[in-house]
Amino acid sequence: MLKEKYTTEIADILSRYPVKRSALLPLLYLAQREQGYVSEAAMQEIAGILKLTPPQVYETVTFYTMLNLKPLGKFHLQVCKSLMCALVGSDILIGWLEKKLGIKAGETTHDGLFTISKVECLGACGTGPMMQVNDDYYERLTEEKVDRILADLKRDGTSALKTGPFMWPEPAPAKRGA
Repeated sequence: MLKEKYTTEIADILSRYPVKRSALLPLLYLAQREQGYVSEAAMQEIAGILKLTPPQVYETVTFYTMLNLKPLGKFHLQVCKSLMCALVGSDILIGWLEKKLGIKAGETTHDGLFTISKVECLGACGTGPMMQVNDDYYERLTEEKVDRILADLKRDGTSALKTGPFMWPEPAPAKRGA
């Protein structure tokens, strides 16, 4: 249970928001960090903490592509499918990944290493096609680059081809008094 393990962290998150409901995303992120996805039990617990209904929490989880309802592979390959990336070949990239890994988007390889997801804009419109692998960006992708990235990830868990990290923004502390 989140409440038992993260009492201090949950209290800290709640203290940042004058309206409890506003802490929903940080609490969902905490649950996902703990389990690798947001479980039904975690959604129910968060609903209780925030005085929301479980369907209200579920609506939020299913709206955001960075929140997951099931366990993912060690490497989450999120391929941008927005218009700008589609124009420069993201559909081809998705097809190449599916063929190379033997799975479809939304699936995980049998060895548990890779999960492919199609996602909306990842904010690299000028450098597509691109994908985010866990917290790292890979841009201007070709089949050769994808082959190297996958080989590097299998070998040592990182690739020199990454172009930048994606960091979950921490909310600014609430101002007291003023």
